[in-house]
Amino acid sequence: MPDPEIQKLYYSIGEVSRLTGLDAHVLRYWETEFRELSPRKNRGGKRLYREGDIKLLLQIKELLYDKRFTIEGARKALHEPTGKALPERTATVSSVRMDEIRNGLIELKGLIANDRK
Repeated sequence: MPDPEIQKLYYSIGEVSRLTGLDAHVLRYWETEFRELSPRKNRGGKRLYREGDIKLLLQIKELLYDKRFTIEGARKALHEPTGKALPERTATVSSVRMDEIRNGLIELKGLIANDRK
């Protein structure tokens, strides 16, 4: 059953931006990153999004913003035949590594403070 907000055959980029809560520049960028996303263009070159394009955008948005996937991870998740999302997420720094970084910065701060005396 179609989404109740989606009622037209084609939507402009501004309308899609309002429906999805994404800026137009994000929509244009995602077109370059996700080959499945390629809205038609009219004679004037303006993008015309269909219901399937909007649903795909919402799926990509969920993967990137809610599930914190990388763009590559989201691409792979979209290609999974079972629809199961891959566990790949954005890179994180372990707490041990963060402690090493913090201690190094504290040491550096001390060295700078000693040079100023």
